[in-house]
Amino acid sequence: MNPDPVDLLIFGPHPDDIEIGLGGTAARHVASGHRVGLCDLTAGEMGSNGTVEERLAEAEAARGVLGASWRVNLRWTDRAIGKDADHVRSAAALIRQARPRTVAIPYWSDRHPDHVAASQVLTEAAFSSGLRRYPAGGDAWRPDWVCYYFINDSACPSFVVDVSAHYDVKRRALACHASQFAPQNDAAVGTRLTSPRFRQLIESRDAQFGAVAGVAFAEGIVVRDPLVRENLFK
Repeated sequence: MNPDPVDLLIFGPHPDDIEIGLGGTAARHVASGHRVGLCDLTAGEMGSNGTVEERLAEAEAARGVLGASWRVNLRWTDRAIGKDADHVRSAAALIRQARPRTVAIPYWSDRHPDHVAASQVLTEAAFSSGLRRYPAGGDAWRPDWVCYYFINDSACPSFVVDVSAHYDVKRRALACHASQFAPQNDAAVGTRLTSPRFRQLIESRDAQFGAVAGVAFAEGIVVRDPLVRENLFK
């Protein structure tokens, strides 16, 4: 794994999480001429539906829809994120290789324990990648910004990204993950993701963020540092 440098690196715990929380933002950055890299931490092998092979193929198809430069999977064990001492190191190594200006990672409060664990591990990785003595290979690299995005839950965002013009791309990227949202085989079982209510959850949240901001659809972002403005004029 030797990915080319990107402007924006987005991490997701499972192969569909990036599309759920930040698909529109990824598409918008690509459309603006920025290089975007995607990294899934696991292959989602503990999920109720879909094989590893299917999920990896769906993730690559979604990458093509979003227009990202590349997508890698670190193949950490699903449901064991953060339980291996090498997890922080391998994520930090990818950050050093990709040298992004901004890293986007899951928000730290979420109903899924994997998403919470991923937020903690990736926060540590983004910090450690900038320490020149941290043993992760490559030269130290500290992203300018770490942004947190929502997957299942949400909170008051620090700001929102208008993704109205790119929402159809997000929908098409999500549709690539058919094994999770619309499984067709006889062995499939009903889950929270297969319910039409889950798609409604995603779109209603994006519509709510958009409505508050005066646009059709927006994705919420949380940052820990204050946003600096020159004045009070909008």
